[in-house]
Amino acid sequence: MQFLADNFPLLRDAFLTTLSLAVISGICALVLGTILVAMRVSPVGPLRALATFYVEVFRNTPLTVVFFFLAFGIYEIDLQFPSRFITAVAALSSYTAAFVCEALRSGINAVPPGQAEAARALGLDFGQTLRTVVLPQAFRTVVPPLGNVWIALAKNTSIAAGFAVTDLTAALQRLSNANADQLLLVFAAIVVGYLVITLPSAALIRIIERRVAIIR
Repeated sequence: MQFLADNFPLLRDAFLTTLSLAVISGICALVLGTILVAMRVSPVGPLRALATFYVEVFRNTPLTVVFFFLAFGIYEIDLQFPSRFITAVAALSSYTAAFVCEALRSGINAVPPGQAEAARALGLDFGQTLRTVVLPQAFRTVVPPLGNVWIALAKNTSIAAGFAVTDLTAALQRLSNANADQLLLVFAAIVVGYLVITLPSAALIRIIERRVAIIR
């Protein structure tokens, strides 16, 4: 236990970095994914094509490749992010947004077509129909899939360790290299750190799912 006490500041900072990455990237991915799904179901052809291209590219590209491009590739076009943390947020959110988009699109497909037809009959345009009628119902339908995407995102933050972000996985590498005799304790501490994020998230998702089910 003395080993954990001595390294508590590093573990605490690494945990907060991982949590910050997951929360900020999750919010950004949700916003971007909502925009993408609006484009995918839009009556405007070029918007649908652009959103489809984005989703297909990011869903079929490894996250590590996305990290490499945003960390090093954009230098070739004279662009860079202010910090490695922001680079990690950009990579995680842009990648995860594609999965958020597809989850929401499945929710939109589950909304009865009569709902949108009734909205149009009342004089609502596409944007108003999507915003006030379709998306609220779609979000209720896809709470579990979105929860799975969030938990996957929380675990995917570990890739940031390879790009100079001191998260839990980076702390694992540092502590295990410096303290080989405490390897099991280091692994246990890092696993607990991830579980503190994912297990309460799963419980909260189940609560939200039940609340939404009651509302429906």
